[in-house]
Amino acid sequence: MEKWSSELPWESLQSFLDEKAAQYEKINFLEEDPIQIPHQFTQPLDIEISGFLTSIIAWGQRKTIIANAQKLMDYLDQAPGAFVLGATESDIKKIGPFVHRTFQHDDLLFFLTRLQQLYLEGHGLSSFFARPDADGRIQESISAFKHHFFSVQHLARSQKHLPDPAKGAAAKRVNMFLRWMVRSPKKGVDFGIWSLPTSALSCPLDVHTARVARKLGLITRKQDDAKTLVELDKNLRNLDPDDPAKYDFALFGLGVFEKF
Repeated sequence: MEKWSSELPWESLQSFLDEKAAQYEKINFLEEDPIQIPHQFTQPLDIEISGFLTSIIAWGQRKTIIANAQKLMDYLDQAPGAFVLGATESDIKKIGPFVHRTFQHDDLLFFLTRLQQLYLEGHGLSSFFARPDADGRIQESISAFKHHFFSVQHLARSQKHLPDPAKGAAAKRVNMFLRWMVRSPKKGVDFGIWSLPTSALSCPLDVHTARVARKLGLITRKQDDAKTLVELDKNLRNLDPDDPAKYDFALFGLGVFEKF
């Protein structure tokens, strides 16, 4: 099946989206996607840190995201794990200049400093997402992570760069990062370096996935927020309860590459 329309029965939607997910979850997906940045590395810590920092700035044009993420990796000596673990305060302050949209130089310095604190305290990023929430999802853990991340002195403006589902955010960038870290690497796109069950993942909700999801009847709300993500999660879990986030490839691919 190459096309789907509302005239077809609902049960045909699963086979349509399964086909599209398989079509786009291929190695050539990396060519135009920010996930190519952590794919430059082989060590789990490098992948984790580069993936996290890339996801933080992943809004706007993808070419600009990739260029700025690459610039950031250059600042980190193309060894993000070693840099974050070993940098002195002076090393971190020397980084720059760096700006990506509203993510400013001071935001970057705080994020690097805070990451270093977490790792040196023995709190790798995966420890904050070690198990699903009570509802089988991971959104409460995203809120808890943000609370802990900003539990030290920081600029108030930096908080906007980590979303909070408890305050209504769809948390697109963090959900994307979690997909990268958790889903299987067998198809050459995601990494599978964390042990969180894929069933807990949510599809990153951005303008493309949301637009296609509405056309397919997967969501009905007009806002792209946490409540809409709950609706999308429910419907995608009905299609595949074990790996609902795989449909990110289908919805994104349909929206970006096929202008569905």
